[in-house]
This record gives sequence, structure tokens and C-alpha cells, in this order.
Amino acid sequence: MDIGLVQKVSLDTNLVQELVRILHYEAWRAKLMPFPSYCVSRKKVMSYLVTDGTFLKYYSVKSGTTTLIMKQVACQSLKHEIGFEIISWVTLSEAVADVLTDASSVLGGDATLKILYMKLLEAVSGHGNNEHKEWRPAEAALFCIRAISNYVSVVEAEVMPQIMALLPKLPHQPQLLQTVCLTIGAYSKWLDSASCGLSVLPSVLDILMNGMGTTEECAAAAALAFRHICDDCRKKLCGCLEGLFHIYNRTVNGEDSFKVPAEDSLHLVEALSMVVTELPPDDAKRALEALCIPVITPLQEAINQSPESLSKRPSRQLTVHIDRFAYIFRYVNHPQVVADAIQRLWPIFKAIFDLRAWDMRTMESLCRACKYAVRTSGRFMGLTIGAMLEEIQSLYRQHHQPCFLYLSSEVIKIFGSDPSCADYLKNLIEALFQHTTRLLTNIQEFTARPDIADDCFLLASRCIRYCPQLFIPSSVFPSLVDCSMIGITVQHREASNSILHFLADIFDLANSSVGEQFIPIRDSVIIPRGASITRILVASLTGALPKSRVDVVSYTLLALTRSYGMQALEWAKKSVLLIPSTAVTDVERSRFLKALSDAAVGGDTNGLTVPVEELSDVCRRNRAVQEIVQEALRPLELNMIAQADQIDATHVYSSVWFK
Repeated sequence: MDIGLVQKVSLDTNLVQELVRILHYEAWRAKLMPFPSYCVSRKKVMSYLVTDGTFLKYYSVKSGTTTLIMKQVACQSLKHEIGFEIISWVTLSEAVADVLTDASSVLGGDATLKILYMKLLEAVSGHGNNEHKEWRPAEAALFCIRAISNYVSVVEAEVMPQIMALLPKLPHQPQLLQTVCLTIGAYSKWLDSASCGLSVLPSVLDILMNGMGTTEECAAAAALAFRHICDDCRKKLCGCLEGLFHIYNRTVNGEDSFKVPAEDSLHLVEALSMVVTELPPDDAKRALEALCIPVITPLQEAINQSPESLSKRPSRQLTVHIDRFAYIFRYVNHPQVVADAIQRLWPIFKAIFDLRAWDMRTMESLCRACKYAVRTSGRFMGLTIGAMLEEIQSLYRQHHQPCFLYLSSEVIKIFGSDPSCADYLKNLIEALFQHTTRLLTNIQEFTARPDIADDCFLLASRCIRYCPQLFIPSSVFPSLVDCSMIGITVQHREASNSILHFLADIFDLANSSVGEQFIPIRDSVIIPRGASITRILVASLTGALPKSRVDVVSYTLLALTRSYGMQALEWAKKSVLLIPSTAVTDVERSRFLKALSDAAVGGDTNGLTVPVEELSDVCRRNRAVQEIVQEALRPLELNMIAQADQIDATHVYSSVWFK
């Protein structure tokens, strides 16, 4: 593409008067236009796009002066290339929004809004004979008004009331209506704070209802705007529940006149749930029942059919409703009310657990709903929590669903310190961990089941934090430590990080007043394994794990060294001595061990960074060296015994790094 410099002139400092030319639809919507690289200035620089035929203009703003550089651009079809970049419509629209927010930050949101409102009025009053084009300038103006919403004062009383009064009069063209809905949502905080907000809400809600019945894209925008309004105006809307539930029921029931996609209907579930939160408990209980009725009905109908019929249903036919329960339990912040609801709903949930336990998608959805019920209800759950724990404990043995583990993590977080739940939780912990350690017996199993490994060790870390009295003295603690040693080097990032964090939590047990009493038990498990753990961590630093995980491994090694002092330093020394001198020099070994020693006795942990990076880099410098190092450290062998000639190299070091 040939881009030539055409002209350079000085302009008035009133940037926005020229900026509003962006609003013209053909400038940014009719075709995809190229976006030049941003200019650079001593202070803040803003780049603006204005298109005029085949010309692209951009402005660099410096100390109140504006320079216009006009560039001629050859436009080709719907994609245009500048250098090696292809700029899409999405990129361009985001760039225009960035331009407008920058302008508002300089000139002020209210001042920018006034200018944009004048362009909106001009667009609305300037309808030509071409019906196809008359809505486009208005849509462009609203796009820009929406883009600066965060900069407009929530008490702005001059322009915003006029804009809101104008919106119902705009044509109901789908693309325009979509932008209208998004603009309404963007100004939800203004609707809550403005003195006229309450009087404006009915007309706004009517617009959103029209949007929900137009196209799927428009309905999705209306649903999102509805959520924003219910979030910010929830107290004002408590008196409008009947109308809100009318919209909610039509959407959730999937009436033909409403075109809200199932996924976007969650916005309405969330919206009503936030309004219900503002009600007093008795009213909230009735409102929650009304929220649940259209959700529970299709699930009950599915369960009432034969078990074979339920098991053959596509997951989506169930999860679309279960996900709505998750949103209800998450956003209705009435613990007792939610606890009562989950108790009534438990028979339905249990039936789905029993009949669809093999179905990962359905189980994930159901466990998510249960997780939010537990999180919101807390200790109001009563007997339901016991039934839930028995269910997931039994099903995990059969179906190995990772979601049973993360649901258990939420239960541990809420009930871990509750003595009345100790027996339930102890049985749960032992059952889940015993079964998991039988599944994850080698690195291949960790690789094949990374989600189970991830959720298992996240659960174990939760147990250390919230119920060490149940976990650390249990018979599963040593076997889980052994299991973690097997899986440290799994290549799955989340699984590996969870294992490393679990080990670090064990080593940091003394930092907790609750955990301090369990240090003797911890030491009886860790000390016999300390040399192997250290060797595996050093192997992870030097190539067994990707370079991006060096920070997490370093912290785990540091936590181990702080907990076990000289003993851990001896383990580290023996480990690095296993690395052949062809891979690591004596100076590099010594520097690493000295830094580890200093950090372990309370020195600056930042001093460990450079020696660790150096050791890691030198052991990864090429594939041959990396293979030599890993062959020497053998991280997959848990009980490797070093040969005497491999560790008899103490002449290399002085005793200074132990001091």
C-alpha cells in the first residue's frame, strides 16, 4: 500500500470540534479502515482517526497545539494493510473508543458530552430521503457517547436527561437499537444518581424489552444493559419487582417473542438476584422462590421421565438451567434464604448427581451451583451439607470427576474450623485423597489427569490452611506428599503450580499459629524425603520444568530451606554436586548455594534471583547440556542414592556459604 505525505498544517487548539468528524458513519463503520501507529510526544499523545474518502488523518497533540498530517491511503475491499498489519473493524472501533476517552480525560467528560450530543441532535434532525442511511450517524454518535461514559459526571443534569428523553424516539433499526441498549447500560450509574433517574427508568426498561425482541445481537446487548441497571439501581428497582419478573420469566421461559440467547439470559438471572438481595428476608424468600420456579420446572420434568431418558439428554439441556441456579445462589446475598432453597432443591440435585455422574459438563455445572450455595449459605446449610459430602465422596470413587474436588475445597474453606463438621470432613478428606493417590501413581498418570492433580493439591492446600488438625495427623498426609513428589515435574502448568504451592504451604506451616503444633508430624514426614524433594526441585529449576515456572520452584525451595536450615542446605549441596562439571562450573554452584544460604537465614530474597536464573540458564543453554543435567538429577526417581564419587567433591567449596 502506498502511503504518501500530502499536507501539514496547524489547527485550532479546540481538538474536539475536529474530532467529532469521527462520528460520521462512513468514517468508521461502512468500511474497515487502516489505523496508523501512535505518535510519540513528551507528555501524553492521542491519535485520532478521521476518514474523508480515501484520506486518513491523524492528530498528535502537544502542549495545546495540534498538527494535522494527512496521509493518502489506497483502500482495498474490507481489509487494509499498513506494513505487515491488517486492521480489523474491532481493532478500529476500540481505537476510536480510546481516542474519545483520551479526549475526555483532557477536556472533561461533561464538555465532550455536550459536543457529542450536538452531533446526535444533528444526526436525528438531518434525516435525508435515503431511509437506509438516516440511522447511521445517530448510531455513530451514540457509540461515541457510550465510549466516554466513565468520564461523565453521575450528577450531570444538563445533557444526559435530554439524551435519555431522545432515545425512545430513535428508529427501531436493529443495529441502532443495539447501540442504544449498550449506551443505556453504560450510563447505569448516572441513572442511579441523577435526580431524574427514577422517572427515566420505565422508558429505559421499555427500550430494553424492545431490544430483547429484535435480534439475538440486540437482545444480548439489552440483557447486558439490564444487568448493569439492576446492579447500580437495585434499590430503586425494589418497588418494580412485578415488571422485572415479567421480563425475567419471558426470557428464562424462552418465549418466541424474546430472542435472548440462553447464555446471555444469565445476565437477567444475575440482575434479578442482585435486586432480590436488597429486599428484607421475608420478601427475599418469596422473590427467590419466584426466581427458581422457571428454572426448576424443566429440570423436574426431565427427572420425572425415565432414568434412561435423562441419561440420554444432551448436557446442554441440563446445564442451561443448572447454570442459572449457580447465578441465583451466587448473587442472592441472603444466607438463610439460599440455605432453605438448596435444602428444598437437594432431591433434584441428588437425582442429577446420581444419573449423570459420568457426564463431566453436567457435573461441573452442578458442582458450581453447589459451590455458590455453600459460599453464600455458609453454616446455615445444616443437614444439606452432610448429604452433599456423602454424595460427592461416593461418586468420586466411581467417576473421578475433578469438580468433586473443587467443590470439596469450598466446603473445607467454609466448614474446616467447625468442630460439628469434623467427622464429615475427616471422612471426606481421607476418602478423596486415598483414591486420588491410587490414581496418580506415576508421571504418566499426572500427564493424563492434570485436572485431578490440580484440584487435588488445591484441596490439600485448603486443608493445610483451614483444617490442619484433620489433615496433617491423618494417614493420607504422607502418601499425598509422596504423590506430590511424583507430580512436581508434570508439564501442565496449573497442576505443577498447585503441587509446588502445596509443598510450600507444608514448609511454611510454622508461619501459622494454628499449624505450629503440627510441626513434629510434618517433620517426621518431610525429613526422610527432604533430600529427594530438594533434588527434584533443583532438577525443576535446571530444565525439568519450563523456564516460566522458575519463580514458583524457587519459592518452594526457599520455603524448604527456611524451614530446615542447615539440613536443607546440605540437601541442596548434594543435589547441585550431582550436576556434572561439564554443565555447571564450581563458581556457579558456589554462588547458588551462598545465595540460598543467605536467603534462608532471613537475607534479602531478591539476592536469590540472579544466582537461580544463572544456574537455570546455564543448565538449559542447549539440549545436550539439559539432557546431561536431567540424567544426573533424575527427578522421576524418588529414592535415588547418589554414588560416593558423585558427591565426594567437597574440595570445591569452602564453608563460607554455611555461615
